[in-house]
Amino acid sequence: MNPKHGKMKNNTRKYSSILVEGAERAPSRSMLRAVGFKDEDFRKPVVGIASTWSMVTPCNMHIDKLAIEAGRGVDSFGGKSIIFGTITVSDGISMGTPGMRYSLVSREVIADSIETVAGAEGFDGLVAIGGCDKNMPGCLIAMSRLNRPSVFVYGGTIMPGSYCSKLVDVVSVFEAVGAHANKAINDNELKEIESCAIPGPGSCGGMYTANTMASAIEALGMSLPNSSAQLAISPEKNRDCFKAGVSVLNLIKNDIKPTDIMTKKAFENAITVVIALGGSTNAVLHLIAMASAAGVRLSIDDFTRIGKKVPVVADLKPSGNYFMSEFCKIGGLTPLMKMLFEEGLLHGDCLTVTGKTVIENLKDVKSYPEGQKIVSSFENPIKKDSHIVIIYGNLAKEGAVAKITGKEGLSFTGRAIVFNSEEACLKAVLDGKIKKGHVIVIRYEGPKGGPGMREMLSPTSAVMGKGLGKDVALITDGRFSGGSHGFVVGHITPEAYDGGVIAVVRNGDSISIDAKRREINLLIPETEIKKRLASWKRPRPKAQHGVLAKYARLVTSASEGAVTDKNF
Repeated sequence: MNPKHGKMKNNTRKYSSILVEGAERAPSRSMLRAVGFKDEDFRKPVVGIASTWSMVTPCNMHIDKLAIEAGRGVDSFGGKSIIFGTITVSDGISMGTPGMRYSLVSREVIADSIETVAGAEGFDGLVAIGGCDKNMPGCLIAMSRLNRPSVFVYGGTIMPGSYCSKLVDVVSVFEAVGAHANKAINDNELKEIESCAIPGPGSCGGMYTANTMASAIEALGMSLPNSSAQLAISPEKNRDCFKAGVSVLNLIKNDIKPTDIMTKKAFENAITVVIALGGSTNAVLHLIAMASAAGVRLSIDDFTRIGKKVPVVADLKPSGNYFMSEFCKIGGLTPLMKMLFEEGLLHGDCLTVTGKTVIENLKDVKSYPEGQKIVSSFENPIKKDSHIVIIYGNLAKEGAVAKITGKEGLSFTGRAIVFNSEEACLKAVLDGKIKKGHVIVIRYEGPKGGPGMREMLSPTSAVMGKGLGKDVALITDGRFSGGSHGFVVGHITPEAYDGGVIAVVRNGDSISIDAKRREINLLIPETEIKKRLASWKRPRPKAQHGVLAKYARLVTSASEGAVTDKNF
């Protein structure tokens, strides 16, 4: 471009023009030439491609190639792409260790880093590609803060492994640890399961948190149709990335921004889809956080309101029988969304990143094939209302989140066995100290107390592997992996570190959980609870400095999404 032309008005280049137009911006143009810009590129809208690639985890190991495809889409249709990186951590690898404290924290770091790069470099639009659990809400939080035309792309699901002619995945390995402790399998069998369960790239293969959040984001309107239901390594996923690059240019041209799409009705669509799929309880935490960033008031009680009328119809792991790869084969999410719309359970008039509404996107979608067994009819659902149950009581005055599929029963009363960390609980499970009738209490694992609100996949899987899934309950101020199942209640607020009642539960206390009445109570006199709370002292923070300490000082409660920048 000729510097003497000065600054040109171009509403497709609201942000990039400030960086590259005019004689005084010659240093900026000079640096951009070194990374591949040509004269003509300075007249194009610039799209940042946020890649969560790393070799930290199989969920993200292929995303560098997907980012290149998204960039090709941008470059082929009149834009200029710039690929940049952000972090990821692996929940599956760090699970059950102190490293897991960084998992939820990484959501905030990812959001902060994408916002920082896009804001600093003047991107006119954004494509973000996420794989593991926290990548996705992190990307969406950043998109909301920036409020520039954006498309999210899911990195895709993994294929299951095979062990003794049975399909297996990462949760199979966690449960095998419990079976090994119970002497149901030997060392060689454990190693064989470990060696075959994760055969290549892609996110964990059930309706765990990654696939849940990918589906929720598609239902929200921030991904292209069926982006959530494609294999990580597939021509479909490559096309999805290319089309995302094209689509973001259309959004820039029409000035369609994330807050135009991420409305209250769109979040209600996302909740509806999560319930129909039998998705992860982490969706509660992440959707509230994403809504907060978008300035939308969403609360845990919205899950109750919507959950009363939406059934669970997808028979997907961990509580069901099928893998995400099998769901992809029958058509993925779009036929289910069409079913939900036809039942009057989905808002069809919500705008999406295609530039069209939900119902316009679904117009030509075909029904699931005859004879498939993965998605039930609404006349014969797996559960007639939501499996995500928001409960209150003296143990959770600000709410808690239970995952009740109905297979565990709808109520449980038992005697508390209390642990102040996940590690202590896991050891007790593996050592055979957990007995039928116990209510396992794991505390000081909340957003502040952990800090970082670790997932309790290791103990819940060990309980299942020990064959105690129907005989015990587990409650925590931490959270659960999407792979957790059994009678579990998490996100208890106020958390122990904030002086919640969970902090004063003692071994042998009676605890009642009633999913029908949506209550969780410590069955001791109120006077005794007050006496115990009066003598309770907050423990010394586990993190004294660094990112965990900063997070603990800033983070809100789980019932508010565990966010570090509440937007209202």
